[in-house]
Amino acid sequence: MSKSDNQAERDAGYRRVRLEDIATRCRTSLSTVSRALSGEKGVSHELRTRIQEVARAMRYTPAQELGGARIVLAISQVAMLDYNRYQFSWYVLQGLKERAKVLGVDLTTHPLNDNDNGALQALLEEPDVGGVLALTVDDSGFLNTVVNLKKPAVLVNTEDPLMRLSSVLPCNRSATRMACEYLLDRGHRDILFLTHPGRRTIEQREDGWRDAMRCRQLQCDDSRILTVTDWLPELAEQAVIARFRGNPRECTAILCANDSLALGAINGVRALGLRVPEDISVIGMNNLPQAEFATPPLTTVHLPVQEIGTLALELLQDMIAGSVEIPRRIELACAIVERQSVARIA
Repeated sequence: MSKSDNQAERDAGYRRVRLEDIATRCRTSLSTVSRALSGEKGVSHELRTRIQEVARAMRYTPAQELGGARIVLAISQVAMLDYNRYQFSWYVLQGLKERAKVLGVDLTTHPLNDNDNGALQALLEEPDVGGVLALTVDDSGFLNTVVNLKKPAVLVNTEDPLMRLSSVLPCNRSATRMACEYLLDRGHRDILFLTHPGRRTIEQREDGWRDAMRCRQLQCDDSRILTVTDWLPELAEQAVIARFRGNPRECTAILCANDSLALGAINGVRALGLRVPEDISVIGMNNLPQAEFATPPLTTVHLPVQEIGTLALELLQDMIAGSVEIPRRIELACAIVERQSVARIA
């Protein structure tokens, strides 16, 4: 047995064995391991036998045997709206679905609405449901329902403020602070924050902007926040025009709570006869596909959206297996994507 094999075996002893552990041990791909263990074609007899032997030796437990055949994926109206408009939720769902396919997990999707009338609770109480994932759900009533069911649950792209439920989400506060620090390091001191308030995760983005500004002893009170009533770019465009019409030099940069608002802000700046980034710099958040094709291409912050879905499902599987009992909040680091919408100033 090689050193790497020994390491894989030791690592597996601290947590539930995953398909990746078997793939590493057998020096093959994850998809090959999945096909071999599920009985699908396309794997030689010798390799299939090897994979099965390693799985037994490592005491691998198939996902569908971990407490229930199904996992309910509850999706909020906010997530469904975002899915159609901006694709953030689409990428999270892609990560979830791809991981579920590899693990052989049956995902049952349940869209939430105001007239649910106990349908979700009845679904979650079905005996073959092993756990629940909730995408972008902030409603306290929903959280209380899930807590009282006493079934494993993981919140995706949101969190329980009381930490009764586990969650996986981007580190929104540090992401926005990173974006603001990026502007500060390029000489900007008058930075407005453009946002659509309401969700806790968006409040955390505002906190990140304030953290960076306070660290430099710069103004960051509510007068420096520009709010809109939705994430539509046209609303951001209108807000920027209204704000800057009387004072086009009020700031040198606009930090936006997402890319949609940033694209609208660029349009608003240009409608005033100003240039981005020569007159006003604009930075976004999320790194959605349209950011790359903006004019100018939008500097933004990449959020690991597919990884959020993948890790949420893995955490839920560990909870179903009993290897994770204490609720935990997993926040993923984000990264600046540098393009052409931010200028360095003296």
